[in-house]
Amino acid sequence: MEKIEEQFANLNIVKRSSGTEEPTYLLGIDTSKTVQAEKGSLVAVLCSNGSIRIYDKEKLNVLREFSGYPGLLSGVKFAHSCDCVYSSCTDGTIKCWDARLASEKPVQLFKGYPSNIFISFDISCNDHIICAGTEKVEDDALLVFWDARINSQDLSTTKDPLGTYSETHSDDITQVCFHPSNPNMVVSGSTDGLVNVFDISVDNEEDALITTCNSTSSVSCIGWSGKDYKQIYCMTHDEGFCWWDLNHLDTDEPITCLNIQDVREVINVKEGTLDYLIGGLYHEKMDKLFIVGGANTGIIHLMSCTTSGLIHMTSLQGGHAATVRSLCWNMQDDSLLTGGEDAQLLLWKPGAIEKTFTKKDSMKIASSVYQRVRVHNSDSCKRRKKQ
Repeated sequence: MEKIEEQFANLNIVKRSSGTEEPTYLLGIDTSKTVQAEKGSLVAVLCSNGSIRIYDKEKLNVLREFSGYPGLLSGVKFAHSCDCVYSSCTDGTIKCWDARLASEKPVQLFKGYPSNIFISFDISCNDHIICAGTEKVEDDALLVFWDARINSQDLSTTKDPLGTYSETHSDDITQVCFHPSNPNMVVSGSTDGLVNVFDISVDNEEDALITTCNSTSSVSCIGWSGKDYKQIYCMTHDEGFCWWDLNHLDTDEPITCLNIQDVREVINVKEGTLDYLIGGLYHEKMDKLFIVGGANTGIIHLMSCTTSGLIHMTSLQGGHAATVRSLCWNMQDDSLLTGGEDAQLLLWKPGAIEKTFTKKDSMKIASSVYQRVRVHNSDSCKRRKKQ
């Protein structure tokens, strides 16, 4: 554990993004998965003005920008096998751009059903299936699925859905996350407090539902962790944290590893305060889950996750000047990208030295993003039994 603590403690800023004409909150970050020696790695950032900016990872300069206008974009993901970048849009589509092309026109468009407003999505690890979550409209909150593969016989750029799941959430579906190595496993989270795990290789929704866990609050973040990624974790809009072990589904062991209603009330940080949670990162080599939070002043706190609670490890200072909204951890080079309400994108690396250091004053930017907090039934987890 000392090695990883030292690694995180030694994270220093190596680069800051250059300023843009329109400062925005940076709400989501993903990096290209492809390795091309002659081409630099790309970073895609979701901005609060509803657009996606593509950066060169090493220089952190903006290469191009994609817009969902008149719709607003939410979420940003690179494909696993190419430099296509995806985002869900409030106009009822999932859009796909080639991140290396200057053209603003999407290369593929995945259309939903009438009245669909997509607010979350993910693409499977083999790039075959896209799944998106909708806002609740009337009585429906849907998970919608598409075949994302390009068919040489059908070169159409617009695709209709394969189908939907409609029975398992009762409110806005705020999070969708595919398993990192099993393309058939997907987990969804909602403002109804439920976190559902599905095996989409099964024919119908009822049988596809493996288990339902209850966070008891509006879900803001979900992810996979543990050996072979058999665990899931969840954060809520009121700074709660839950951690479940799916290995225990067929045993007498409790599935809940940790359930903290408000992390701010139980964690002791060495510098400043913990005001909010940002996300999680699972370190494969160490088989360890880490939770990342922050202070409104821009300090970032890294916490180790254990079954007995969260332990503060280290804090990253001197970077952001306002709330940090997004992060992306790279296992290959142990680098960390962070984005904040100060409109800055920062690249951190162990032992790095920043060539030019000028901390920007905090920017007061009108946010177009709001958070909803609700309290729900406190049943922590229920197993869905097959008939």
